[in-house]
Amino acid sequence: MEKRIYIIGAGFAGQTIADDIKRKKIFGKVNAFIDDDKSIIGTTIDGIPVLGPISGVASVLNNSEMDEAIIAIPSAPTERIKEIYESLSANGFLHIKILPGISQVINGDAHLVQTRAIDPLDILGRTPVTISLKESLKYLRGKRVLITGAGGSIGSELARQLLSGGAERLYLFGHGENSICQIYRELRLLQQEGVGERATIVPIIGDMRDRDYTDYIIEQTRCNVIFHCAAYKHVPMMEENQVAAIENNVFGTKNLLDAALKHNVDRFVLISTDKAVAPVSVYGASKMLCEKLVLEAAKKARNNQAVMFVRFGNVLGSRGSILPVFQNQIATGGPLTVTDKKMERFFMTIPEACSLVLQTGGVGENGKSYLLDMGEPIKIIDLAEQIIKFSGLEPYKDIDIKIVGARKGERLTEPLWLEDEHPTPTKYQKILELENKEYSTERLEQLLNKLKPICFFDETFKEDFRNKQKLTEILCSDCESLKNYYEEIKTDNQKRTDLL
Repeated sequence: MEKRIYIIGAGFAGQTIADDIKRKKIFGKVNAFIDDDKSIIGTTIDGIPVLGPISGVASVLNNSEMDEAIIAIPSAPTERIKEIYESLSANGFLHIKILPGISQVINGDAHLVQTRAIDPLDILGRTPVTISLKESLKYLRGKRVLITGAGGSIGSELARQLLSGGAERLYLFGHGENSICQIYRELRLLQQEGVGERATIVPIIGDMRDRDYTDYIIEQTRCNVIFHCAAYKHVPMMEENQVAAIENNVFGTKNLLDAALKHNVDRFVLISTDKAVAPVSVYGASKMLCEKLVLEAAKKARNNQAVMFVRFGNVLGSRGSILPVFQNQIATGGPLTVTDKKMERFFMTIPEACSLVLQTGGVGENGKSYLLDMGEPIKIIDLAEQIIKFSGLEPYKDIDIKIVGARKGERLTEPLWLEDEHPTPTKYQKILELENKEYSTERLEQLLNKLKPICFFDETFKEDFRNKQKLTEILCSDCESLKNYYEEIKTDNQKRTDLL
């Protein structure tokens, strides 16, 4: 029996997907468009009937277990997508796909290869801001763009969106062979299916902790723009591997910045995090120091160069976020584990964050600090309940939620800025500018000189090599928030010991 496909949305995107399915022939037959536009309901488009409205028609379709619905309304707000999904699910559709509402689709042709199974990201949180990528990426036309950490969640989405930017070359830099291979193959497939513009895609396996190698790569690629996404970022894991966090995040970033300045890279954009604000973990401290390194490098930039950072909170669905953890816990029958009922985070979808980062890279100025407007925070326990419901289950009945307590380096809320950073709106939607809080050159150099022999072996200071305790002492002597947090933990642990 041939699979019947119903395309929700008879607009340009839906029609181009229907054409794609007809041309390929092997994916099934488009049985109908389903739309709310009264002027086209009851008509046909290229021989395909248009049914509607969306809310009412799903219940009268005689669909089978094989049938599939594709939501092809890339400009629809999150609330509308949720309504459509719930209507389709309630009326027996087991296979529901979506054409993501990313700017490439809004600005250009839609392709079947861009559709994917709908997931909680599509119906949770706010409606993402729509940015014209073709307009905002003009600064990258004909340029060579290098993405560090290109196999990660942010790096890989930047790469997908950059296909629309008209870059001459796209360098995918990372030290994880499998993840780089995966995004490289995906981008090649997207290109073969007609997504984006032609660009030479070059995978590069390497480690930015290697100063000589990093310098060599930046020189040889002659890249014009660097988006620096690479970082160790799992807080509890980095609390167990604190030296690695500083070695990779801080010194890797310094190596990259030094090479960018030396070889006249036009633009350098660091991806930063809310955990860099008054940090309470070594990971947070490492990202705070990365921000300071960027501001220091900006002082040395040539007139044609722009070095900046963009800070934002959590992104839904990243490999370091809570969503994949919840999904895995549901798959194994639960419970879902939440740190505290009061814990909350700011969330943004990966595509929206990346679109804003790309836009900031073009309009940002040298030595400026930027912050993405994350909207209102979401309680983690509310997110857990919504994901359980999305899975067709009932919270606390089918799947339990367990409060497990904070892990080291976690806090109930994550501030996005310091009080004296005074975020102010720019003329670009959702992009704010911060007042710089720089370190003096002397302070930064002294701190790095103390940390370096802990991360890299030096015969003169061999007793310091990989000395975790000394590393935390150095960081705490420089960062008051980290010092206070560790002292609080020490006090709490002592109280527990006394009780025993």
